[in-house]
Amino acid sequence: MTVATLGPAGTVSHELAARLYGDDVELLPTIRAIIKRVAAGGAKGLVPIENSEAGGVGETLQGLMEFAVSITGEAYMPVRHHLAARGDPASLPVVYAHPQTHEQCSVLLDSLGVEVVHTSSNAASAMAMQRDEHAGAIVSETAARIYGLPIAVRDVQNSRDNTTRFVEISAVPRGIAGCTKCSLLVDPELDRVGLLADILAVFARRGINLTRIESRPSRRGMGKYLFFIDMETAEGWREAKEELKSMTTVRELGCYARMEVPI
Repeated sequence: MTVATLGPAGTVSHELAARLYGDDVELLPTIRAIIKRVAAGGAKGLVPIENSEAGGVGETLQGLMEFAVSITGEAYMPVRHHLAARGDPASLPVVYAHPQTHEQCSVLLDSLGVEVVHTSSNAASAMAMQRDEHAGAIVSETAARIYGLPIAVRDVQNSRDNTTRFVEISAVPRGIAGCTKCSLLVDPELDRVGLLADILAVFARRGINLTRIESRPSRRGMGKYLFFIDMETAEGWREAKEELKSMTTVRELGCYARMEVPI
């Protein structure tokens, strides 16, 4: 089955998708377009959901809230960013960068004191630099090679351990067999004292590890939030999920396992 991911050619998403799925990859311009395509059926998707430096990817989280798709796998991709420039980086008038990339490389960009123009992807940054002979761009090595850009400074990410977690999504959930993690979208609907503590206690009482919890505005007004929760499928996880459903509104986003990424 075709796998939709973020294009154009040369994005980190594209590089990972090619490693995981080979040539049957469809490149789309936005994460929202990917999730919408998957929800319509006929394709799987591969989207970034969080980064070790910049945190959750808002466009992915919003898409999971809006569209009926399920997470069917996860993969971790070490991410190295490089500054492409044709001259002295200190004299650049502008650098093109994706917003998440900007955050992951903020130390260098702040030290340069340069104007940063945001783009839709690292590959889009490379294409923008192609059109602007005086500009620089934060790109992957793959994007620099594809678009013929000289790398002036390598490894400009803030952290050596910079890693992005991706999720595979489908219109159809996968079976439970072999799954090591499940994701939930929890909507408390009504705010009250101790609500979050009660939610967390459902898992703590059973010794279930939560690998991630993140709040997201519900769009129903200030102070009203939803919670994304990832839990390990330890003994009692089904009971925890059912107890949670008796307290709040819960949407199951899928159970899955980690996918090994070929080098």
